[in-house]
Amino acid sequence: MSERDERHDSVEVRLAPSPGRRWFGLGVTYALGALLLYLALAAPPAPAWQVFLVFAAGAALWTGEKMRRATSGAVELTAQGLRDTDGTLIARLDEIEGLDRGMFAFKPSGGFLLRLAAPRSPRVWRPGLWWRTGRRVGVGGMTSRAEARAMADLISLRLAKRDR
Repeated sequence: MSERDERHDSVEVRLAPSPGRRWFGLGVTYALGALLLYLALAAPPAPAWQVFLVFAAGAALWTGEKMRRATSGAVELTAQGLRDTDGTLIARLDEIEGLDRGMFAFKPSGGFLLRLAAPRSPRVWRPGLWWRTGRRVGVGGMTSRAEARAMADLISLRLAKRDR
């Protein structure tokens, strides 16, 4: 089945950022960038520190914009696997080896971590929503814990059914 055909699968669970968390996260990130830029320009420290503050302000503002774009979408679970609403295939269900949502797992806040059987390329980072690097996929962040738990439970059930 092609990636285009997978877009038309029925969505079983949708994990979208909660509006309050989204606006709070974006506000804090943009405010940090603005504050760092203000500090660099209003009360210039030594030239090396001023360059550092401008660079850090730019990085914070860039991250805020990347987060704004990422959190305008959602993660959807279909019969084929996880995908972003922009059509990006995150992971196919047959690629998932395990799921971890424990307290000490390296996962997004309130979300879960998927372990894949083989590394999936390319690396992707959608701040506040999901990331993928190597054999790990983190889902969550600005999403509701209850919705993330429901999606993780459904994935766990599918993995248990598949492994029988």
